[in-house]
Amino acid sequence: MLDRIENGLVAANRWLLIVMLIAMACIVFANVVLRYATDDSIIWAEEVARHLMIWGTFLGAGLVLRYGGHVAIDSLHHAVGNKGAQVLRGIVAFLIGAFCLVMTVASMNYTWFMRFQTTSTTDISFAWIYAALPVGFFLTFIHLLFVVRRYVLEGRYMDSPEMDAESAASL
Repeated sequence: MLDRIENGLVAANRWLLIVMLIAMACIVFANVVLRYATDDSIIWAEEVARHLMIWGTFLGAGLVLRYGGHVAIDSLHHAVGNKGAQVLRGIVAFLIGAFCLVMTVASMNYTWFMRFQTTSTTDISFAWIYAALPVGFFLTFIHLLFVVRRYVLEGRYMDSPEMDAESAASL
């Protein structure tokens, strides 16, 4: 049951990122073509593409964490032995989890404060853009919960036939 939930979360997260990246690419491409073909551009294109990039960054952070794509310095893990490395990885995982939870709460407050300010072109509330922060940090925390045991005990991340650390980092 838990595996199905995890697989569903990963699949939904990946497809959402794919759709957002395709939308962003189409918007930017259409804007460039229109600018050079007609000397006119879509006035909202840059703003919407930027907001999609913000959402993509925060939604993708959890997937990148899951496959070990974030920058890490692991030379101390190799120097302290197996038990010491497990303790060190446990501390690191705890700190990452605590950071994600603190940032979820802090960014929820920030999002709430931004609800009356609107964007210049599309005139939507900045709360919709800043909502990417609490959603992304909480999603990263959930991804951490799914991989933490394997990471702490074995020092390994999740394996996937189509995703490795370098591919995850390129998201």
